[in-house]
Amino acid sequence: MQKRTLLQAAVLAATSLALCAPALAQDFPPNKPVTLVVGFAAGGAADAAARLIAKKLGENIGQTVVVDNRGGAGGNIAHQYVSKAPADGSVLLFGSVGPLTIAPHIMKVGYNPFTDLAPISGGVNFPNVLVVHKGAGVKTLAEFVAKAKKAPGSVDYASTGAGSASHLAGELFNQRAGVEMVHVPYKGGAPALQDLLGERVTSYFAAPPTALPHIETGKLIPLATTGLTRPAYMPNIPTVAEAGYPGFEALNWYAFVAPGKTPTPILDRWNTEIVKVLKDPTVAEALKVHGLTPQPTTRAEFAAFMKKEYEQWGKVVKERKITQN
Repeated sequence: MQKRTLLQAAVLAATSLALCAPALAQDFPPNKPVTLVVGFAAGGAADAAARLIAKKLGENIGQTVVVDNRGGAGGNIAHQYVSKAPADGSVLLFGSVGPLTIAPHIMKVGYNPFTDLAPISGGVNFPNVLVVHKGAGVKTLAEFVAKAKKAPGSVDYASTGAGSASHLAGELFNQRAGVEMVHVPYKGGAPALQDLLGERVTSYFAAPPTALPHIETGKLIPLATTGLTRPAYMPNIPTVAEAGYPGFEALNWYAFVAPGKTPTPILDRWNTEIVKVLKDPTVAEALKVHGLTPQPTTRAEFAAFMKKEYEQWGKVVKERKITQN
């Protein structure tokens, strides 16, 4: 009798799995347009990369992938929105270093990056470049530091919002250079760059894709990049480390996450598709033209990377006593 009961249970379990498998298969690709949310205004580095990747993703899965720009609060508005979005694979987030690993140390963001959002894959990374407008009166990092030290509080720097990568790059530089630049937050890279070009703010730790065209025309003066090595597209611009601050590094990165309750099979399928796009030679080359390095990972690799970044920037926030204000 007991053997018959066990056999019946096994048959029922197998039948249930067989019935569930087609349902899971039907969940991917979603039977409706996919939304890729970006936490910054159109025209910035995140937007450029997201649109490039979204186009190829849509072609590969046979479904429209729409980029939805939800700028504000350094990207936190978008991250909070996705943390509460339908967990059916139809909403993805092009998450960024600030909202995922920095802002939670500074303010109440309305989401837990480790439980309300689920890691899918790394996306792209790049160093920032410290630029000043042509009227700033400096051409080197040493001159910039001298200017900031001569009149404390007179030099300001733009960022894409409180808790963003550009914000923390500035705070780390304040710490290492012994200066006190004033932080001016914006709702994204495009408005920050616009005010820099209009000479309404002195400097900006900018994303290369948005800064390069203006560097080439002479409207912006590049002082240093924030990676440990010089990027191939900026071979003549020293790193902050080379310019007198050894070990200085502040990379910017964007990655793919989904609402926290998204089923694992759907997350795994998205990882497969996103990694495929990031490894596509045509896509990789297009990203590199914009100064962006593809960063495809497994879900576990990105989760570990995010945890490491979270702990690292948490220390900077604590040491600099950074608050939302």
